[in-house]
Amino acid sequence: MKIPGPDHPISIAPGRTRWRVSFENHVIVDSGDALVLQEADYPPVVYFPRADVSMEYFSRTDRSTHCPFKGDASYFTILMDGQFADNAVWSYEEPYPAMEQIRGRLAFYPDKVEIYAVEDDIVDPAHHHTKLIDEVILHTDSGSGASQKEHWKPTEEPIRTDG
Repeated sequence: MKIPGPDHPISIAPGRTRWRVSFENHVIVDSGDALVLQEADYPPVVYFPRADVSMEYFSRTDRSTHCPFKGDASYFTILMDGQFADNAVWSYEEPYPAMEQIRGRLAFYPDKVEIYAVEDDIVDPAHHHTKLIDEVILHTDSGSGASQKEHWKPTEEPIRTDG
């Protein structure tokens, strides 16, 4: 086991935005909790929590590799819509103590999937801009045959509150 240091620095930082992974034009990861690992002069690697990954498309393989700084990595193949990416995903299930933050998280080879940042304003995960939608829903049938709220006048439109 080697410890990261000045000769081989490794830093782990929270992703500053939302991150997604796409395979065959399907989003298989959508996370606001990604970590970005920067190791020495290598390109940064984004690690995702399993809770944000569509694990139903993954199968564990027999492949494993060893990193003297991070530990032993296990691998997964992605299979979706008849397309597969062999050993496209890796995880450090039992990383060395200095890399504890990436325990159980998943990382992807960028030549096998598309990994990209998405601005929260575009994704709107907290539904900040749905006030208008919520207002419209209240004016629809609740299932009882009656509107949930008094109908608008025929020429009246809802007031936009999202700009």
